[in-house]
Amino acid sequence: MRMPGPKEETGVFEGFEETQVDVGEAAIFVRFGGEGPPVVLLHGHPRTSATWHRVAPQLVAAGHTVVCPDLRGYGRSRGPRFTADHEGYSKRAVADDVVAVMRHLGHRRFALAGHDRGGSVALRLVLDHPDAVSRVAFLDCLPLTEHLSRITVEFATQWWHWFFFAQPGIPERVITADPDSWYHGEPEVMGQENYDEWRQATRDPDVVRAMLEDYRAGLTVDRGHEEADRAAGTRVTCPALILWSLKDDLEDLYGDPLAIWQRWATDVRGYGIDSGHHVAEQAPDALAHALTDFLRPAPAG
Repeated sequence: MRMPGPKEETGVFEGFEETQVDVGEAAIFVRFGGEGPPVVLLHGHPRTSATWHRVAPQLVAAGHTVVCPDLRGYGRSRGPRFTADHEGYSKRAVADDVVAVMRHLGHRRFALAGHDRGGSVALRLVLDHPDAVSRVAFLDCLPLTEHLSRITVEFATQWWHWFFFAQPGIPERVITADPDSWYHGEPEVMGQENYDEWRQATRDPDVVRAMLEDYRAGLTVDRGHEEADRAAGTRVTCPALILWSLKDDLEDLYGDPLAIWQRWATDVRGYGIDSGHHVAEQAPDALAHALTDFLRPAPAG
């Protein structure tokens, strides 16, 4: 079956299947399609798996099985009750969800790409389950502790929401009072169906709370997990592709992202893409090309 190209926009994930996978304490909504070596695409905040609707079909056309879950608590996925330690929304818990979903679909080893908060999940997954991941791409992100160890006035000014989200109770009341004013999306850029799905999710108080728990876990339990990895010398040993958005602020704040990722991974390559932060929506062809090249098997000999 011919999959729709990135500009045809006849429907989000036309030809893909959808299912809900019970992983124990969470239920994960997932889209999947195609045939061939599997690759998982993990979205960031505040998107859903629909953000990949222009990229996933191109990877299918290149010969891959493509799996796009909503992260625990985001979109149509549901997580456990909220607790004071935020463990239920840690990147470790979410990474375990992805492994469970892939095993449910019959895949014990797969390639992985994560954007933004999905990149944090991808890092935790490849560190906790190195035998499950053949290759990993980190898109417009750094390890959480690398951000936190480089806090400057510029970071605090531009990324203040990290610390606002960490406040107990306050951001829920602010955001859910008028979610359309808090979250900003353009259907012309995102694609109408992607936009509609995203808008519905961000108007759900349970989804908003889960997204906040993601950030609260990032500053507490996730930070602790990463610090333990650094102390133990644990590194990403599979090939790692680093892509960042040239119209976002990652390089402006920190310099060369490759130099930072080389502290965490042994086989690193990558470059900047001419895009804003939501690269899967704003530069899908360039991103699909980069991922396809990266996922292509190395020639024998």
